[in-house]
Amino acid sequence: MIAHLQRATTTAALIPALYGLDEPHGRLRPRLIGADYRGADKQLPLFGDPQEVLGGGVLDAPALRIGARAPEYPVWMCSVRSDPRHPDLSDAQWADVARRLVAATGLAPAGDPHGCRWAAIRNGDRSVHVVATVVREDGYIHGTYRDPFHVQAECTRIAADLGHLTRTVTTAKDHRMPVITISAEPSGSVVATGTSDDLSATLLRHAGFKQIDDWHGRRHRLPTTTAPADRASIAAHAAKMLRAARYKVGLDPRLEAEPLNTAGQQVLNLTDALRGATDFAELAEVLDELLDPDDGMLVRLQEALEIASEQITDLDADQFALSDRFGFASDQLVTAQAELAGVVDEVQRAMSHAAGTPEVRAADDLRTRAALARSTTVPVSNTPGVPAAASTRLPPGPAAAVAAGRTR
Repeated sequence: MIAHLQRATTTAALIPALYGLDEPHGRLRPRLIGADYRGADKQLPLFGDPQEVLGGGVLDAPALRIGARAPEYPVWMCSVRSDPRHPDLSDAQWADVARRLVAATGLAPAGDPHGCRWAAIRNGDRSVHVVATVVREDGYIHGTYRDPFHVQAECTRIAADLGHLTRTVTTAKDHRMPVITISAEPSGSVVATGTSDDLSATLLRHAGFKQIDDWHGRRHRLPTTTAPADRASIAAHAAKMLRAARYKVGLDPRLEAEPLNTAGQQVLNLTDALRGATDFAELAEVLDELLDPDDGMLVRLQEALEIASEQITDLDADQFALSDRFGFASDQLVTAQAELAGVVDEVQRAMSHAAGTPEVRAADDLRTRAALARSTTVPVSNTPGVPAAASTRLPPGPAAAVAAGRTR
């Protein structure tokens, strides 16, 4: 569909064009197929000959009411033609086209009782003429600056709905996304190349890059005023957005940003430490950091929820229900703290109990006996008169004493 817009001083000025009075081959026979007269003070036809509508000043009345404030050309006409390769539309279909056009431009939005008056007139095949006033019923004047864009966009949508647009068959090759490279130059600047389409350029500008178009082609560069500490994080953020849009991104390893040390990351680190604990001593140390009654993460989270509950009521006393939800959550954490009170001491006692198991005692005895054997061996004496001895026996150690005491 193709649309053509024009303006006129009055609707009567359109009669020669709509009736074909200037046509050398004879007059046309226009017919009214739909209209909306809004606040008209008399009954007017919706179908049939449009002579009364055009010549009676029905559509001109709102402009006459505001007097000198009315624009010089208050009458708006849009002529629409359909594709001759497809069958013509019926009067009802053309009337629906007219309604969609006045709604898309904002002249007469659906459900707006103060919109502009309009009428749809046909005087030939495959076409319709929508005549309207730009003055609304409430006295405001419709802005027509964007009407050509809105009209043509709506015509394209109507043609698509009617099946008049030919669809282009695309292959997987057509949907391949370009490869974008973000690198750090020796000078220290960060440059992104390969951004040949508008979407990737928009994402890079949103991340903070500046677009450069010269004889080298399109590329993006971070401003020279960017702090060196921020370059890596900005480049990593841009790469993340581009990958989310299914682009292939090559990011310089020097620009790989470290993950942020958020509160969730800290809890995750504690979880990993709990999972990797090899004995009760390590487990108790991590649990103490998590459950410390004065500075643990659990008590800090409970305090944050309690403060959030109080802050909500301070900002708006009517939001008591939302405040109560945070208060209930805080109370549940208080209950959890009471339930877990003293568990770190129990873990430490479990460590002492594990140290007293038979396996641990046997290993300690072996280590003690080996140390005693090394300490009781003395060198052979070469002094005359002193009897030579390979070794000297000392009193038995604790393990031997225990063993001897058990012998009957």
